[in-house]
Amino acid sequence: MKSSVILEIIYKKLLKAFHHRNWWPGDTADEIIIGAILTQNVSWNNVEKAIENLKQHNLCTIEQIHHSNMEKITPHIRSTFYFNEKAKKLKNFTEFLYTHYNGDVCKMFQTTTWTLRKQLLQIKGIGEETADSILLYAGEKPVFVIDAYTKRIFSRIGLTKPDWSYTEYQQFFMENLPEDIGLYNDFHAQIVNLGKSICRIKPLCDECPLNNFCEKKLIYLTK
Repeated sequence: MKSSVILEIIYKKLLKAFHHRNWWPGDTADEIIIGAILTQNVSWNNVEKAIENLKQHNLCTIEQIHHSNMEKITPHIRSTFYFNEKAKKLKNFTEFLYTHYNGDVCKMFQTTTWTLRKQLLQIKGIGEETADSILLYAGEKPVFVIDAYTKRIFSRIGLTKPDWSYTEYQQFFMENLPEDIGLYNDFHAQIVNLGKSICRIKPLCDECPLNNFCEKKLIYLTK
């Protein structure tokens, strides 16, 4: 069976099991970008706490971050860990935005997808997953986001290899799925939900809507 057909079946099974995920949570593009930077190496619950703190202190827009110093930002994002580094990453992003786009997020997203992606990856502290999350969720650009859950789930299923690079994973999905922003958005959200709730490091295979696909299922169930 073709990979494209298998991916279509997998998405439909996840959608039936979990329904649309309505991800990424955020009221504005600014908030989504800030969240994408803060969520590096930390759970979303911790990011939500930080976002709420930033809102309460009028620090949840790109402009507000840009015109604030790190000492003002860091106390409100402590729940995200590595908060000093993340405050610096936020400042790095806003510096980039004001230098290249006069602080205008809408103008930034008018740049072609892969040109902007290259620019984002030149910002210190912005990696591929963060850049792609910004592009897809804040900019509504057709880019498939790859994360640790994606690698875990699809290598267990046997469709991918765990040692593939980020680029190889992304190419696999984008070559085997229609170019559809809504699909990319919800499929990635479904993957995250499955990885967090069921396909954990020690997976709950009996509860998994994809258990018929998984090459590793018997290994985990007999441990």
